[in-house]
Amino acid sequence: MCGIIGCILSSGLVAPILFSGLKRLEYRGYDSAGMATICEGKLYLKKDSGKIDDINARLNFMDMPGSLGIAHTRWATHGAPSRENAHPHLDCSGRIAVVHNGVIENFLELKRELEDRGHRFTSRTDTEVIPHLIEEGVESGLNLYEATLQAVRRLRGSYAIAVISTVEPDKIVCARNESPLIVGIGDGAYYCASDIPAILEYTRNFISMDNGEIAILSLGGVEFRKISSGEIVSKKSFTVDWSVELAEKQGYPHFMLKEIYEQPLSLRNALRLQEQYLDLLSRFIDRGERVFLVACGTSYHACLAASYMFSKIAKVAAFPVVASEFLEQYGDSVGIDDVILAVSQSGETYDVLRAVDHARMKAATVLGLTNTVGSTLTRISRAYIVQQSGPEIGVAATKTFTSQLIVLAQLAMKVANLRGKLSQQESDHLRDSLKSMPEVVNRVLNSCADNVKLLAKRYAKKNLFLFLGRGINVATALEGRLKLLEITYIPSLAFSAAESKHGPISIVEKGVPVIFIAPRDSTRKEIVGNIMEMKARGAEIIALCEEDDGELIGLVDHHIPMPKGVPDILSPIPYVVPLQLFAYYVAVERGLDPDKPRNLAKSVTVP
Repeated sequence: MCGIIGCILSSGLVAPILFSGLKRLEYRGYDSAGMATICEGKLYLKKDSGKIDDINARLNFMDMPGSLGIAHTRWATHGAPSRENAHPHLDCSGRIAVVHNGVIENFLELKRELEDRGHRFTSRTDTEVIPHLIEEGVESGLNLYEATLQAVRRLRGSYAIAVISTVEPDKIVCARNESPLIVGIGDGAYYCASDIPAILEYTRNFISMDNGEIAILSLGGVEFRKISSGEIVSKKSFTVDWSVELAEKQGYPHFMLKEIYEQPLSLRNALRLQEQYLDLLSRFIDRGERVFLVACGTSYHACLAASYMFSKIAKVAAFPVVASEFLEQYGDSVGIDDVILAVSQSGETYDVLRAVDHARMKAATVLGLTNTVGSTLTRISRAYIVQQSGPEIGVAATKTFTSQLIVLAQLAMKVANLRGKLSQQESDHLRDSLKSMPEVVNRVLNSCADNVKLLAKRYAKKNLFLFLGRGINVATALEGRLKLLEITYIPSLAFSAAESKHGPISIVEKGVPVIFIAPRDSTRKEIVGNIMEMKARGAEIIALCEEDDGELIGLVDHHIPMPKGVPDILSPIPYVVPLQLFAYYVAVERGLDPDKPRNLAKSVTVP
């Protein structure tokens, strides 16, 4: 997730406005930034890696001339943070500049095609294909709008882009598909931006662009058209009276809630991984004698779920290991035939890197899954995948967890297909189910929020919770418990429901809330028995179960209805969402700040 801004003024310099917008958008990405302006028919460009203030101290964005320009703050998904990979990106002639937020799925095939026609690329980003495509349109006689329209029709994936060119130095052309983009209307000024806060200081009059729309901004006004047909679209403006702080959270009271609701988009982006990277990692995993999934905290829970995925569909024994224990547990036995898949949102987690360094010294193959291009994990891994979730401001991981799960599921499917462990019908069904996950999660968010709020209000003052699941959803129970612990500080336990008789049941008494993750899967019969055991001891049962599961609904005190037909190995993705919301709303009921839990840091980079 990156941030873009564009502005055209009737008078005055645009650079201070663009710089202010970048600062407001910094929460969307902060590994590099850049700005392009046009003045007297010349395009000016400044960009570099690093924090915005540091780049400005080196380059001085403020002295860029012109009353029209675009700017970008980056969170890398393709290409490590560097000056070359920072936006804006230019065409061969240096006349066209583009900023982009999103993921272009087909950029490699477009890049090869453009290189065959003589285009020169200077970055490793997916974005750079866009100015070159526009360049071809302009050289064929199209105007900037027509050339941009022709270019975006060739793109597959998500994008919010803004384009300027010395060919038409009085226009900004914008386009949107899935990535957010708004237009602002001021006094003698027009703006475009990823988010409202970028330009809220300058206008409170906005128009939202919808998916599949392109816009032309000039001092004469704004014109919106459909990308598919070129047909003009009539749009209504709206006024925003939010504070800047609230606007940064897009109207949500906390970043954690905003990021919970961003999961359909982050899952879509995680499904846009380049196939060759998935193929490469899956081949390494397939060749491994032993596969270790090494991580900490929430990422460890994703690895635990992944161990079931690899076992069930690829018939691979994958060992999930808490990174801090890896050296003691396996350090002496790991060797050249082993594969270590290290999972770390930041790519800088101390215990993960320590485990990885040891495994490398023993000649094991190290693979990485992270959310941060250019992190230490990406530099020391034999191969790695970036999950493309964008920055996560809330300390308690939410969207990064579900993105890790869907990436790991894709890897498990790849390995299963390599080994011939799935029939064509099974493979097709799982692939279709994977593609449907963003919409399934969207339905869960829309259907369960009110129910979860009521449950949070009812149980917020409780001093003990149990989370129980079976099979792959032991991982879901552990993650639900961790979210509640992290942001509400309520003592909580999570176990396999089968283990409850081996100790945990001793603390269950009348009124203790027990949350069961109970999809209709192969563990269903046993889960019903576990629910009955807890009820017999006076527990209040909350179940996450399928919406038409009448038998189970009749047994429990409260239920959260979940969609039907989710394959077992994918069930943690939608089933964790109500648990994230429950933790959030309990924290709010208790008067706590979910974004800033005490004693915790987003990335643990020290022992």
